Amino acid sequence: MPDIQTQQPTDPFSLGKVLVFDKPLKWTSFDLVNKVRYMLKTHLGIKKIKVGHAGTLDPLATGVLIVCTGKKTKEITSFQDHDKEYIATVQLGATTPSFDLETQPENFKDVSNITRETVEECLKTFIGNQIQYPPVYSAKKIDGKPAYISAHKGKGDEVKMRPHPIEIYNINITEWNNNTKQFKAVVACSKGTYIRSLAHDIGQKLGTGAYLAGLRRTKIGDISLQSAILIEDFEKNLSNYQ
Repeated sequence: MPDIQTQQPTDPFSLGKVLVFDKPLKWTSFDLVNKVRYMLKTHLGIKKIKVGHAGTLDPLATGVLIVCTGKKTKEITSFQDHDKEYIATVQLGATTPSFDLETQPENFKDVSNITRETVEECLKTFIGNQIQYPPVYSAKKIDGKPAYISAHKGKGDEVKMRPHPIEIYNINITEWNNNTKQFKAVVACSKGTYIRSLAHDIGQKLGTGAYLAGLRRTKIGDISLQSAILIEDFEKNLSNYQ
């Protein structure tokens, strides 16, 4: 019998591309991956293509999200191992169960005596290696299931999050609002760092409570926000990738 040769894909996305997106607010990382996959299947007229992301961003976070296609999906793990940089907006004077604005603020406290200098001294104590507990409202798997599933069912108190080692390289305040006691800080950290947990821990150490009011990932390894594209622009310029 004659040999039957399987036709190999020749389009650049199946052969493999590394795409850098600026993830929109309120999109999950999988929302973006699914959108890219749908666009590529439609554009290329194919039924199947591998697409994956290299490092989850929460729905309320924006910024750098690396998406790999085709054969480049094999490199996802290497991107996940890179250090990260964020711009975090932290609100003092209350906590939330999710450590961000996915849930409502509670446990309000008077923070009128807190100064920028007080916070800066506190932040210095977080520089270096440490053990961090992930938020209960996270995709961290406990007994094979994402912790947030139990949290959304009101069983968050029953979930025992396991601590893991992280490292904070730098954390510097770039904006301080003395009226609201909210600040922005650039955070450079190792993989696996939860900025929501960092915000919560800062509040605990200050005795004021705190939660993450906003987050923007600006860098993964050497890949920065400057090289990121919007999903709308990607769709408009798909033909340019041929």
